[in-house]
Amino acid sequence: MELRVLQYFLVTAREENITRAATQLHITQPTLSRQLMQLEEELGVKLFHRGRHNILLTEDGMLLRRRAQEIVDLTKKTEHELRHEEEKVSGEISIGCGEAQNMKVLCEMMASFRQKYPDVSFEIYTAIADDVKERLENGILDMGLLLEPVEISRYQYVRMPIEERWRVLMRRDSPLAEKEKITPDDLADVPLIIAKRQSVRNELEHWFGQRAQNLHIASVCNLSHNNQSLMVESGLGVAMTMEFSGYEDALCLRPLEPEITSGCVLVWKKNQILSPAVARFVKHVGEWLEG
Repeated sequence: MELRVLQYFLVTAREENITRAATQLHITQPTLSRQLMQLEEELGVKLFHRGRHNILLTEDGMLLRRRAQEIVDLTKKTEHELRHEEEKVSGEISIGCGEAQNMKVLCEMMASFRQKYPDVSFEIYTAIADDVKERLENGILDMGLLLEPVEISRYQYVRMPIEERWRVLMRRDSPLAEKEKITPDDLADVPLIIAKRQSVRNELEHWFGQRAQNLHIASVCNLSHNNQSLMVESGLGVAMTMEFSGYEDALCLRPLEPEITSGCVLVWKKNQILSPAVARFVKHVGEWLEG
């Protein structure tokens, strides 16, 4: 079957009249009739009930119309994508990020993307999820790397592969450093440095259980690992933080018991037109994760 003949067939099925279809296709009526009869001979089925003034599809014709439309649509889509691949992709992609292990994964995605599209650059804005979401809503950011819990009903998203784990950051000379895992009882009366974000605090308070009412809070902070490290090193307290690397040798991380883990998602707003660079990066991210 030729694509051209399938297009002839679809126009004829829509017009239900050979003369009108031939006019639409800018060919003669005998030429169109001959093409349709050859298509029937090729398939070995009758596609039309031919009347004096109109022609109607048979059941086989209805089946072919569905399949032919799918073939034509897929062909157009493929042609468009191939033409688009030849276009030069440039511009800036702005991404808001929290401090997460999945940032390493995102960096690998960005690096591999720029190998294909070197004229695209990235702007990275580091902040807590609430700030990132506000900037997404205002159109300042194209995408956001968010730690859960987060309401994502307003976004398209992909789930990142690394599970983020909560840890306690402490000085190596702390008595807690001798323990392999830290329980809520271990942190009774210990000065704590915890996140300011309420949804995160709720999750940590759930982990503390009954002890949540009597926590010794020395400091709350939005970010960052660097500031947390400085506060812990100074002796202000121990920090409830996500697992990270690059802290001072004088400090150490210990896991929680029971463990707390959080998912991480890369999001972008629903129902908005993406720039060519962002749309191409979204596609690249999906292919990267599948691969």
